[in-house]
Amino acid sequence: MASTSLSAPAVKSAPASSSPWQLARQHLRRRTAVKISLVVIVLFAITAAAAPLLGTLGGWSPEEFDKTAVDPYLGGQPIGPLGGISADHWLGVEPVTGRDLFARVVHGAQVSLFIAFAATAIVVVAGTAAGIAAGYFGGRTDAVLSRLMDLIMSFPSLIFMIAMMSVARDVNRIVLMTAVIGLFGWPGIARVVRGQTLSLKHREYVDAARVGGAGPWRVLTRDILPGVAGPVIAYTTLIIPGMIATEAALSYLGVGVRPPTPSWGQMIAESVAFYDTDPMYFVIPSACLFLAVLAFTLLGDALRDVLDPRGSRT
Repeated sequence: MASTSLSAPAVKSAPASSSPWQLARQHLRRRTAVKISLVVIVLFAITAAAAPLLGTLGGWSPEEFDKTAVDPYLGGQPIGPLGGISADHWLGVEPVTGRDLFARVVHGAQVSLFIAFAATAIVVVAGTAAGIAAGYFGGRTDAVLSRLMDLIMSFPSLIFMIAMMSVARDVNRIVLMTAVIGLFGWPGIARVVRGQTLSLKHREYVDAARVGGAGPWRVLTRDILPGVAGPVIAYTTLIIPGMIATEAALSYLGVGVRPPTPSWGQMIAESVAFYDTDPMYFVIPSACLFLAVLAFTLLGDALRDVLDPRGSRT
């Protein structure tokens, strides 16, 4: 009876069997930084998706000028404190033009996040496919894909992006930026997936699937892909802030999104000339860019610690 009473609490305190994804969710829920990051990401995603509606609620379009909001005798400086913040212009206005800063920020979020998410999707799909193929088939396939990864990674990508964006003048800049950023981004995740695939392809359940008559496609999609999904998800959230920063850098250098289409990088570039006379014009888009990059970075670090602990130690 004594042994029974002693063992009973141990039985009650034993955790119920949980899948790795359930354990990961439980671990992430305990992190305050993850909760805050998710709130910030969701807010920016909703802002980007509802940009036209939010612009309408604010009463201004991103290209609409309001000459009454700037002082022509002071070089077009916004009238009022904090860059012209008022009931008509919730975040103030641009100097000289008087365009509503709130409307341009929310539409800039739509452009910047669309490019970042679309480029990340290209990187993840291409990198995962190439990494799985190289790791699973090996031999000549691995050699060709690995040399292609080395070739692309050896390019000075930013200089090449600037050159391509400068030469291609009569194309859709958003589509071109998405394609160019995705072209240079996939080898990094491909290397991660290749390493994971090499460690999985000789596992017992993979060998059993091959012996049971499963073809390469079935093995790759049913056995290998679920095994690399955790690291891919973790590294995806780490890629997104880099994509946001790359788009902002290209727009800042003048080879990104063309005016009057707004983007955060373009707004920061234009605000440099007014940072001493109208600092709010510089602070607001910079703060949005900073918060978005920081939120995705914190979330990505947390996911990597949980889903890919070996990667977090390297």
